[in-house]
Amino acid sequence: MAFPISAQSPIEHSAELPRAADAVVIGGGIIGVMTAWELAKAGLKPVLLEKGRIAGEQSSRNWGWIRAQGRDLSEIPIMLEAQKMWGELDKQVGGVGLATTGTLFMAAKDEDMAGYQDWLDLAAPYQLSSKLLSAHDLADLIPQANARWAGALYTPNDLRAEPWIAVPALARAAVAEGVTIIENCAVRMLDLEGGKVTGVITEKGRIKAPQVALAGGAWSSLMLRRHGVSIPQLSVRATVAATDALPEVVSDSGVDDRIAWRRRADGGYSLAPSGFHELFVGPDAFRAAFGFLPQLIQDPLGTRYLPSAPKGFPDAWGTKRTWSAAEQTPFEQMRILNPEPNARKVTKLARDFAETFPTLGKVKIKDAWAGMIDVMPDVVPVVDTCTALPGLTICTGMCGHGFGIGPAFGRITAKLMQGKETGPDLSRFRLSRFSDGSKLVLGPNL
Repeated sequence: MAFPISAQSPIEHSAELPRAADAVVIGGGIIGVMTAWELAKAGLKPVLLEKGRIAGEQSSRNWGWIRAQGRDLSEIPIMLEAQKMWGELDKQVGGVGLATTGTLFMAAKDEDMAGYQDWLDLAAPYQLSSKLLSAHDLADLIPQANARWAGALYTPNDLRAEPWIAVPALARAAVAEGVTIIENCAVRMLDLEGGKVTGVITEKGRIKAPQVALAGGAWSSLMLRRHGVSIPQLSVRATVAATDALPEVVSDSGVDDRIAWRRRADGGYSLAPSGFHELFVGPDAFRAAFGFLPQLIQDPLGTRYLPSAPKGFPDAWGTKRTWSAAEQTPFEQMRILNPEPNARKVTKLARDFAETFPTLGKVKIKDAWAGMIDVMPDVVPVVDTCTALPGLTICTGMCGHGFGIGPAFGRITAKLMQGKETGPDLSRFRLSRFSDGSKLVLGPNL
């Protein structure tokens, strides 16, 4: 089955390329869409440029969780704002599949429970609904489960939504607010004058703009490197499978040491292998290897290494790193990053879910897909203005957590572009942390 959003999907947003705009946003994922929308609500005339289709990549391929549970402490106030925004967006846009279902992190052993308690203690000032559940509590909450969990971390107020429905709906609302969106229009490079960003050069022409935001997900590092800015960003493949409609055996989203799940609005479950991702080794992987060592030491078996990325991927050996404004770029050569799922993991997901919930009988997988998650060495994003390129704001490296928090980071990015007060402390997400000698502190490994 082809993923619902592909390069063959009809182009929905095909506005004419303007000569100038108040701001340009690169990337049509949830953060790019929400950044542009927030700029329009502030009275500006922004243009959003997407090389393929709105939400064609990770913004539609994720688990659909909107969770405060297990977040880095610096992300929690932003996530709480995002959850409030999701409620408002659901009322305004409608049909995004929003539901309050809670999040469960299952503990395989007592040591896991101790780690959850540590996070609870640190997160206590934020007054979340999070709490620990005993094995007995879990048995009462999920009576159909056949698993020997030691307990769980549970946040009943967490949310979920339907990614490939929600983000295109938000884009339509943004257009109604005054955003110009152009799909199938790759930005080739930034337009610079005197070392400052003055717009962008696209495959369809030039747009003048005093402010540009880069929300390019897995492609951000490639774009930045073309302009002499280096960030230790990599992308990893994550596999997801979707079951046929099934009886509800658990309403809360959850994850244990084998499998993650989310109940979908269509009555099926989305499943993913827990703590497993695949890295295609390429030039950026070698450049960033030292920075990722703490992650590797903390979770040495969580990553499978593959010898080389498929042709056209951001970190493939044959992908161009330099080009001129007149040349076709990697962004045009691959409109939508659409990796093949890991077939072996898909089969195992169905088996593991059936073993966990035996009343379901044999679990049938109807669809499977994969996405490329942009990751950073310390498991938190870059959200910052770029001092090396004045006029550029960067919001990337969401580490697989971008969908839920996306509306709030979009609002923050829009404020950064306007020079406004952003609210929460963003020092944890500063770009300079990779070059100013600071010791990188890993986010929670939950």
